[in-house]
Amino acid sequence: MIKGLIFDFDGLILDTETAWYESYYEVLRSKYNYELKLEDFVKCVGADNSVLFKILKEDLGRDLDENGLFKEVQKKHQTIIQKKELREGIIGYLKEAKLLGLKTAVCTSSKNEWISKHLSDRKILNYFDYFITADDVERIKPYPDLFEKTIEDLEISKDDLLVFEDSLNGLLSANKAGLKTIIFYNPVTEHLDFSEAHQIYSNMSEIALGDLLKQF
Repeated sequence: MIKGLIFDFDGLILDTETAWYESYYEVLRSKYNYELKLEDFVKCVGADNSVLFKILKEDLGRDLDENGLFKEVQKKHQTIIQKKELREGIIGYLKEAKLLGLKTAVCTSSKNEWISKHLSDRKILNYFDYFITADDVERIKPYPDLFEKTIEDLEISKDDLLVFEDSLNGLLSANKAGLKTIIFYNPVTEHLDFSEAHQIYSNMSEIALGDLLKQF
């Protein structure tokens, strides 16, 4: 029986990933006349931007100003994300999880400061019992460290936990930790191969949490 739910943050609770892609795309096009391919960008989704910058270095060479580029992208991203609403169905899942007495955790490759701000701004911070972030481990997704730390903190058998993810790196990480994973993809990740997931949905409004839990 499922006793705990583990939520990713970026792209799952708040679609920061599409905002990042839009920001990188616009800045790269205006500054370098370079069109960022979605298939290149998604390689860093759920992890960090080191893979993306490696690709950009190969394509742009010495012309690439990494620090300058990221500052511009970050500024544009902040403007976009301020207007973003929570992804469809997330509030319903959080409320139902509380009613069912399930433990909840955020498990993310992002820093604690980042998620705390956005969860607080959108008034859903108190729905979560635990927060496991990049500040807590040496290796982020796709390594299993974040999920292994989450299992330890929750003190629940991995057989009684369910992970909600939106990225391939997140799925790989959860699978390595031996956890069951449900994918709720977003516009950036919808074309990825999630065949290793237990279930795949477009968003949380597609299936009620109670109905989903009955499958486990």
